[in-house]
Amino acid sequence: MDKGPLSDAIITAFDGLSSQLRTAARYIVDHPRDVALLSMREQARQAGVQPATMTRLAKQLGFDGYDAIRERYAEALREGDAGFAGKAGEQARSQKLRGDHALAADMLSAIGTQISRLAEPAVLDRIVAAATRIADARRVYCLGLRSSHAVAWQFHYILSLVGEKSVMLEGIGGTGADAVARATSADVLLVASVLPYTRATIELAEYARNNGVPVVAVTDSEVAPLAQIAETIIVVPTESPSFLHAMSPAFAVAEVLGALIAGRGGEATLAALKRFDGQLAALNTHLQSRNSKRTP
Repeated sequence: MDKGPLSDAIITAFDGLSSQLRTAARYIVDHPRDVALLSMREQARQAGVQPATMTRLAKQLGFDGYDAIRERYAEALREGDAGFAGKAGEQARSQKLRGDHALAADMLSAIGTQISRLAEPAVLDRIVAAATRIADARRVYCLGLRSSHAVAWQFHYILSLVGEKSVMLEGIGGTGADAVARATSADVLLVASVLPYTRATIELAEYARNNGVPVVAVTDSEVAPLAQIAETIIVVPTESPSFLHAMSPAFAVAEVLGALIAGRGGEATLAALKRFDGQLAALNTHLQSRNSKRTP
């Protein structure tokens, strides 16, 4: 189960909750499977709150007690999936019944709808705010692990074409995070992570924030762990008919951010790209230039 039945309601109510209730709410959103399987006391312990806080949150959400929430999540777990393997089984059954063409069409339709939602004014405001924050920074450190790696890497690659301000946090022998030790408040950490969140990503983002480094996050929820750490967040949808969550919307955001920041570089960007084009030509990197005409 990658999303609980009350996630949307909790996100809607989140801003009006007290600090302790927010902590409990964040736990429910981030650990829907545990809500179904663990006792209330164990959930409270893991969330770092008192058991009574879980009860107060349940009543704030309109339930008589926390057991009613646990039952809702248990029912959703029984009817839903159990991680990638469970969702893969669900996909396989649907695919066998409806065929490969139907699954492919469903996935592409979902991705198209999700990306079109990124053009809504409120989302565009956040994208532009993030681009402005990064463009003004001395240096941007890029972080994305597991399925989110491609998101951070594409953003880093675009910026590497037009300058030297981008640093990708990856390295042989687990040394990738070492570079962030040089980051200051004049820099930015651009980080991508969606459910199921990678622990090392969240911990490094917390470390950066605690050391005064502003964080810009691409994530999938208003109450995701990164949303509580970042100065600016861009929320992307990840639902998919596939067994794996969709990363196309997050990837699209990386491309838009990279383009916006590159476009602000003016003559410096043009000069950097001319040098890059010259290197590609000198090394005969590509089979065919993008500018060359195709012959019949």
